Amino acid sequence: MIPFNDEQQRLLNNLTQYYGAWLGHARRLRAEFDYRLQWKTVSGREYLYKIVDRKGNGVSLGAKSAANEAEYSRYTIARDNARAGERGAKSRLAVAGSLYRALRLPVIANPAAAILREADLRGMLDGALLVVGTTALAAYELEAGARFAAGLDATEDFDLSWPGDAAATLALQDQRGGGYSVFDLLKAVDDTYTVNTERSFQARNRGAYSVELLSAPGAASRLAPGEKLSPLSLPSQAWLLAGKPVSQVVCARDGTFARIIAPDPRLFALHKLWLSKQRGRERSKRGKDQAQGEVLLKAIAAHMPHYRLDKVFLRKLPDELRKYFPGDLQI
Repeated sequence: MIPFNDEQQRLLNNLTQYYGAWLGHARRLRAEFDYRLQWKTVSGREYLYKIVDRKGNGVSLGAKSAANEAEYSRYTIARDNARAGERGAKSRLAVAGSLYRALRLPVIANPAAAILREADLRGMLDGALLVVGTTALAAYELEAGARFAAGLDATEDFDLSWPGDAAATLALQDQRGGGYSVFDLLKAVDDTYTVNTERSFQARNRGAYSVELLSAPGAASRLAPGEKLSPLSLPSQAWLLAGKPVSQVVCARDGTFARIIAPDPRLFALHKLWLSKQRGRERSKRGKDQAQGEVLLKAIAAHMPHYRLDKVFLRKLPDELRKYFPGDLQI
């Protein structure tokens, strides 16, 4: 277990601010400039059109006049300022990404980062999607301020859980006109994603990268009508919804950034240890589950004092996880 040095920590201290600035500009561009204004000549007269899609469909705002010339000017200036702000923030992140990789800080797979960025732009993090697989280890290393998952964080897939938080999903419905879809999110990132007909909770792209959607029992009922992915409902997913989630900005291998919302690391670690003892679990995965759970518990005890491994926490645990609580701390 290797604590981050001063240079690594200085970079990490600025990442949340850099990413937050980019996210704010990018969300504003989507919310306020999801259309374009364009002049068109019809029967010899110029008209201002509001174009709403890539096919050029739109509505006329009327013939050229002082009023719509002023509107076109206002729109163009505001849009250009928003674009400049987004480009500036993106440039700062690009520089940070180069430094991040040079400093050998924990990274995640490019496809996972792309999905998380798009989810963040759509407001689908913070209560709607939770990273529950191996990808979460990068966030836990950043939370701990130390490297501990080397060799344990390699993964060819990406596990997400749909908590089904009623308030969050209601907000998403309002924002998106009555719908939100995890599969639509994937298609927006990479149009080659398709649902695995034999495992309807899994989508795969042409590069064989797979995304699995899990949920606690009952949570799937709050997904968008027509959602093409059918979450794998597991009682154990409900255990990961308690406690204090981790939120960290993480770099991908290509130097881009994304935000991970992951379960309380104590619950994640104990859940991994529980998984390692499940007979239906593949033998190769069980060994990795145990190693991940054990190293994460040690990291929590050594580097995450804000996640207390104490008797108060022990009493709140589900019975299935309590037996995996560190023995020297048990009541």
